[in-house]
Amino acid sequence: MTKIAIKIGTLTMPAELNDTPTARLIANALPIRSAFNTWGDEIYFSIPVEADLDDSAREEVEVGDLGYWPEGKAFCIFFGPTPMSTGGKIIPASAVNIVGKVLGDAKEFRGVMDESEVILEKAS
Repeated sequence: MTKIAIKIGTLTMPAELNDTPTARLIANALPIRSAFNTWGDEIYFSIPVEADLDDSAREEVEVGDLGYWPEGKAFCIFFGPTPMSTGGKIIPASAVNIVGKVLGDAKEFRGVMDESEVILEKAS
């Protein structure tokens, strides 16, 4: 497992990447600095990683899950419902590989959705 930091505005959130092929590709691409988009309570952004769906792929995720969305070559941070969500479930636009987990309170990302940039880096 690779410990990382997700930085948006004044928020620095600890997280860890799983030991999966897609997560290893992401770890090898760090640091990543990018503009980001939001979709409901999801932050996502393109990263320089190409991977297909793997054994970790899910069509329903949990608060704090970190995902890789192959269709958009995007890193996703889930912290609540998306426009596709129903009945309290968190539903991505389409299946994502689960690549890690936020180690703090993922709902804190709601406070930085108006920021313009995200930084993913290995934790020191």
